[in-house]
Amino acid sequence: MDFVTFTIIIDDIVYPDGHTAMCCLGGGGPQTAFGMKVWGTDEERVGLGARVGSDFPASCQDWLEKMKIDVNGLLPWPYPTLRAWQVLEEDGRRGQVWRVELGEEVWGMLRPTVKELPPPYRKAKAYHACVHPSSLDKDFMQELRSTGAAVVSIEPYTHAEDIVTRAELQALVTGGHIFSPNEIEAVSLVGPGPPLDLIDRLVELGAEVVSLRRGHLGCIVHRADTGETWEVPAIHEVVKELPRAPRDTQWEEAGIIGVVDPTGCGNSFCGGFLAGWVQSRELLTAALCGSVAASFMIEHEGVPQLPLSTLKSQANARFQLLRAYAKQLRVF
Repeated sequence: MDFVTFTIIIDDIVYPDGHTAMCCLGGGGPQTAFGMKVWGTDEERVGLGARVGSDFPASCQDWLEKMKIDVNGLLPWPYPTLRAWQVLEEDGRRGQVWRVELGEEVWGMLRPTVKELPPPYRKAKAYHACVHPSSLDKDFMQELRSTGAAVVSIEPYTHAEDIVTRAELQALVTGGHIFSPNEIEAVSLVGPGPPLDLIDRLVELGAEVVSLRRGHLGCIVHRADTGETWEVPAIHEVVKELPRAPRDTQWEEAGIIGVVDPTGCGNSFCGGFLAGWVQSRELLTAALCGSVAASFMIEHEGVPQLPLSTLKSQANARFQLLRAYAKQLRVF
């Protein structure tokens, strides 16, 4: 197995105008795996580790198989599959309402330990995991590092609601080789400030590679060993600024459409970033791969239904287009 990620929740999404999209794959794992598959080679295998109940929807299983995501890591569980309403507001707020009863068993369902997964999953080339910003997932991060994986990528799945001690912060940002918070999460961890200050504080705590996700503003990425820093805009914001004149063939090949739903964009960014980093060890390449993966997710309700071959073709065109708008902020 080359790439492994974790967690499935079934999302029933309610949009600001009241319409719904039911039975959508969510929880971060499918979206992360999507980003990995967009950039993975035909030979590279992507696996998803989670527990699912006997009620796991056939449509969700079908999508995973259509995307060639390995499903041997989906372990049977004697409870209903986790499912929740996701209520989106016009101003970007989001509310989650669980549709199943929750108990202590929820943690084991969200994310099995590595040793519980099939043997190929235990020696993956790279892992990506969403974790709580406190010390709750410290042992799990250590387990991922102890596999000997070439790269471990860590993403907080929420902002810190309580004060996180310095020791907890250090354990969090050094839990992987890549640390990828969004801007709100970063502020909750190290306090307010401009993006570069947030990154510097995370590096001072021990982060090796930081990809700071900024929503419609794109991302700023940094590697501590060289000081190299890049800013990459979100491709849909680039499109907004372009004149409404006929565009060349490359724009047509990119297949860019309108923004529909930001759910899962951060996860797909992380999956694309990890794939790009593993393949190239180039910071800008990884940032472009992540940004392009997120650009597909935002164009669809739930997960994209396009054939993988179409996605890969459009991804290459988007990569080349977006590269021209990347800006180096610090020279290494």
